[in-house]
Amino acid sequence: MEETTEISKELIITTHDQEVQVALLEDKKLMEIHTEKSTAKFSVGNIYVGKVRKIMPGLNAAFVDIGSEKDAFLHYLDLGIHARTTNAFVSQAITTGKRSISRVQYLEEVPKNGKIGDVITSGQLLMVQVAKEPISTKGPRITTEISFAGRYLVLVPFGDKVSISQKIRSTAERKRLRSIVQGIKPRNFGIIIRTVAEHKSAEELTSDLDKLRYKWDTTVENLFTAKSGACLSQESDCVSSLLREMLNDSFSAIYIDTQDVFNEVKSYVHTYSPAQEGIIKLYNDKQPIFEHFNVAKQIKGSFGKVVTVKSGVYLIIEHTEAMHVIDVNSGNRLKSNQSPEDNAMNTNMIAAAEIARQLRLRDMGGIITIDFVDLHTAQHKSGLYKAMQEFMKNDKAKHTILPLNKFCVMEITRQRVRQATIIETTEQCPTCKGTGKVKPAILIEDEIDNTLEFLFEKQQESKVTVMVHPFVHAFLKHGFPSVLTKWRFKYKKRIKLVANQSYHLLEHHYYNSNMDEIVLWNIPSTESDKTE
Repeated sequence: MEETTEISKELIITTHDQEVQVALLEDKKLMEIHTEKSTAKFSVGNIYVGKVRKIMPGLNAAFVDIGSEKDAFLHYLDLGIHARTTNAFVSQAITTGKRSISRVQYLEEVPKNGKIGDVITSGQLLMVQVAKEPISTKGPRITTEISFAGRYLVLVPFGDKVSISQKIRSTAERKRLRSIVQGIKPRNFGIIIRTVAEHKSAEELTSDLDKLRYKWDTTVENLFTAKSGACLSQESDCVSSLLREMLNDSFSAIYIDTQDVFNEVKSYVHTYSPAQEGIIKLYNDKQPIFEHFNVAKQIKGSFGKVVTVKSGVYLIIEHTEAMHVIDVNSGNRLKSNQSPEDNAMNTNMIAAAEIARQLRLRDMGGIITIDFVDLHTAQHKSGLYKAMQEFMKNDKAKHTILPLNKFCVMEITRQRVRQATIIETTEQCPTCKGTGKVKPAILIEDEIDNTLEFLFEKQQESKVTVMVHPFVHAFLKHGFPSVLTKWRFKYKKRIKLVANQSYHLLEHHYYNSNMDEIVLWNIPSTESDKTE
């Protein structure tokens, strides 16, 4: 029997002025990167008071003002079967301050096939929850079916059912959990039992439910004084949300570089998983935490249009408004002892593993089209399809993978609730400053000469070291008398020339006798500059 080695997971958390970044590493490889800006609004899970702006019968939907730049979109299918009851309760809570739903009388359920104009009206105030964040030119997508997610349970006001995650397979465990939850479930609330609730005690489940009830009570309390666009409840911050969704026994360490976030995480883990408090570590080294754990380098290599995988295989990833397109290229990956079909299959397998990672890393959603290297046998096509399913089994976003078509193109639909993560990995050219134009190379000698004149005669430097590209270094020291020799005779000063391979061709810097860099301001570089 083949041994399965457990994947080691680490969370690396860094805090900047306006944002928190969280990186998930699996066996030291970057799998997910999450960024939360302190100014972010309309996050998934936030609850608002919305005012119906316009009913769109043709779309069977409505546009609702929740304070976002673009009106939120509410489709008929996102109303929920108890929308009439919820809306009546909200209206009563706003006008009278009534908060308890334990004695609410349920109104007629919303049919599966109906018209939105029969349920809500223009100008009506609704309690809505963000289901999808604003993406590009679209406003948030919202629902009136409110829910509160906890560590082990999800609380659904105006529901009545107890549902259990299908990933809990044991019949005895499902029966035990259902019995516990049925005993603690408040009236007129539904509860969904999450996968992580498996084998948890009644005390842990009750504690989680109490926290969710408190969130609901606070939300309803805010209704009485709320106006259109008011936020009634805000989803947990990025770090807490990730811990709630991902934290399990497979995590080996959580590294955090700020004391405040460290304390928050410590408190959260102490509440839900005290046995894991020891894996939380405060990072104090001078080197930035993302550099220490090689996250920064992996980000640079994993984002951008072209992603190099290994053995010459590379991907070209294009993002459009409606979909994402990925092209698989074999590069120079050819093995002479294999047939073209086997080479293509091996290339595709390497690419498929990286694509599964890229979908999580960039949080790509919607339609993803992948153009694999052509395969001709049904066996290989089927094998690649099954492999992609296996590579994506740890992806928590809902997704559907379609088999390859006759053109060896695979389509994947992946749940999209927020904008895809796009990190700019290119940098501005330090020579042209992004203009695409540089000074003529022939003038480099005059420019350095002019600067030396200023430093020796105006700034009274006793020694100047000039650091240049190796090609420029060779040019200035070539022949007799070399340019460097002429400068030494001209200024009667010590001038040292040093080659630096990391410099671009025309880059050069000046240092004084203490090897402190000399910062230059508006020194004319040529004779023509002086006369202008």
